[in-house]
Amino acid sequence: MKSNDISRRSFLKRALAVSAVSAIPSFWIHAGRNAASGIPYVSPNDKVRIAFIGIGNRGGEIAEELYKTGLCDVVALCDVDMGAPQTQKLISMFPKVPRYKDFRTMFDQMGDKIDAVTVGTPDHSHFPITIEAMAHGKHVYVEKPMARTFQEVELMMKGADKYGVVTQMGNQGHSEANYFQFKSWKDAGLITDVTAITAHMNSPRRWHSWNPNMKRMPMGEAVPETLDWDTWLCARPQQEYNHDYHQGQWRCWYDYGMGALGDWGAHILDTAHEFLELGLPTEVNPIYLKDHNPFFFPMSSTILFKFPERGTMPGVNVTWYDGLDNIPPVPADFGSSDVDPNIPTVNGGQLQLMKLNPGKEIYSKTLTFKGGSHGSTLSVIPDEVAKDLNPVLPEYEASPSNHYANFLLACQGQEQARSPFSVAGPLSQVFCLGVLAQRLNRKLVFDPDLKQITNDPFANQMLIGELPRKGWEQYYII
Repeated sequence: MKSNDISRRSFLKRALAVSAVSAIPSFWIHAGRNAASGIPYVSPNDKVRIAFIGIGNRGGEIAEELYKTGLCDVVALCDVDMGAPQTQKLISMFPKVPRYKDFRTMFDQMGDKIDAVTVGTPDHSHFPITIEAMAHGKHVYVEKPMARTFQEVELMMKGADKYGVVTQMGNQGHSEANYFQFKSWKDAGLITDVTAITAHMNSPRRWHSWNPNMKRMPMGEAVPETLDWDTWLCARPQQEYNHDYHQGQWRCWYDYGMGALGDWGAHILDTAHEFLELGLPTEVNPIYLKDHNPFFFPMSSTILFKFPERGTMPGVNVTWYDGLDNIPPVPADFGSSDVDPNIPTVNGGQLQLMKLNPGKEIYSKTLTFKGGSHGSTLSVIPDEVAKDLNPVLPEYEASPSNHYANFLLACQGQEQARSPFSVAGPLSQVFCLGVLAQRLNRKLVFDPDLKQITNDPFANQMLIGELPRKGWEQYYII
């Protein structure tokens, strides 16, 4: 019997078992268990037994940060290319830890020895790996964005509810200063009546040097001997290997990644989306796409998201800018745009002083705020207004834990995860809608209640996307 067949049987069996546990009345559940599901938290006296799925490049960085907390023991490593240079650092750190190329085989053989997993893999593979992990009752840390399609994110949120595990999306700024500042300033009434937000990321991207008139996907090449290309594809349709799909290049392609918006949107718009309760937009309009291409992302994009009124809060227009030549307008009294030390470098390179650094401007009816990315805090502009407000600016608490420790402490029942799927899911769906508008190059009218695109039947079908490859259908049944 093939390992994939075994994995499918194991997956379904485990999913049914976890669902049965979910039906146990809460008064039967031990205090050390998650009352929503009966899945046990890890004792605070024990370390979280963690498996790292995706251990090269960004996945490896996530693994190192989690290990540095001292709250976990590494019990398994999983990557589709264990022989590649980018995976060697983690392998050398944990030479005696079992290694797997296929996450399904890992769960089949080690499911009872794992408490939690990380998913630091290409965007298109986040969904099946996460569903598999949750169905096995494992807590999950998933790098942003959560998934590639609107429907995949929807199913991940449903899966988190069904299986009752701890979830965390890896937008690490959600555990840094801006998270606590934004919440404090919003609760104190300083950030109120917001009507517009400008968000921007104008650094170079991988596809900016490509020919925008490409007529087809790249020609097939020989698969590296160490790479399990079939598992890399996961549920995506069969495609011949090309080096421009691998090693981070996947972010360039609609088929596999989420472009600049999916990459940086969660680091720039996360706090505004959560604390202004933006939810889902009613309209997404790609008002400028330079060199639109059916295969990979535009050289520059300007996308307008219209969010409706929420209770007493007014509607908000969020305008996203990316591209080297697509710098948005800012207020005349904006001030300097120095390199912000809180903003990580792009692709491990040196962060350059741009005309405008990655970040946002937030416009309310009375005040204007400017902020950077990740954990970078907000300031009030112009300076004269900020000085007048300074004696009464609300204070905010320091973060009790970074994003990685927060996840592991949540696995122990000691903290609440700050970016669980219930929070990160709608944010990721906003980006899915934005990418769909980029790809189709047309305005989308969206019903947030029905979660349907109402002006374009084809676009509405694309919320789900292509059918999964044969053998991967079970992940789409929650």
